[in-house]
Order: sequence, then C-alpha cells, then structure tokens
Amino acid sequence: MSCLRRDAFPHQMVPPMDRKLLDILVCPASRQPLALLEGGGLDALNRAIGAGAVKRVDDTPQSDALREGLVTRDRRLVYRIDDGIPVLLVEEGIATAQVADFPKA
Repeated sequence: MSCLRRDAFPHQMVPPMDRKLLDILVCPASRQPLALLEGGGLDALNRAIGAGAVKRVDDTPQSDALREGLVTRDRRLVYRIDDGIPVLLVEEGIATAQVADFPKA
C-alpha cells in the first residue's frame, strides 16, 4: 500500500477543526482558554505573514498563511490549525503584538 500526499488531491476540501474540541483546549503556555480566531484577526495576521513580518515564538518565520487559528483569551498568542488539527506547541505560537492592526477584541 502506498502513502498518498495531501497535495496530490488539491480539489478535496480540508475539514475544519472540530468545534467540540474548543471546550477543552487551552494555551499550553498560559493555560488560558482558546477561541477560534475570527475573520478580522485572521485577515490581519495573514496580511502581516504575506509581508514577511511574522515570526513564531521560536523566532522562525511564519511564511504560510493560516486557514484557521486559535487565539488566547487575552489575544496575545495565536496557534495555527493545520488540516483541522490544532498545533498547540508553545514554540510555534504567534505573538499578536507583531501585527500592527490585529484587532483587540
């Protein structure tokens, strides 16, 4: 049996993250509850990513735009969601302070 690459079928839709998970997910650094990042925040973050102005907590550049993300209650940190799976690694979080027009609420 061969493994199939995800990009081999670009026409397939990636399912969104299971919303039921939101009830139990917390930030691994601060233990704050996480919420789905709304459109305005996602747009602001993706504009900054496109301009090459965004780095992760571990100082590596975030070069790919986010389809979905989770934001902490204080809106200081965003975690990306890849293929419906939240990436809750502290070092891969994205500080919102580096995004000038990131909405406060």
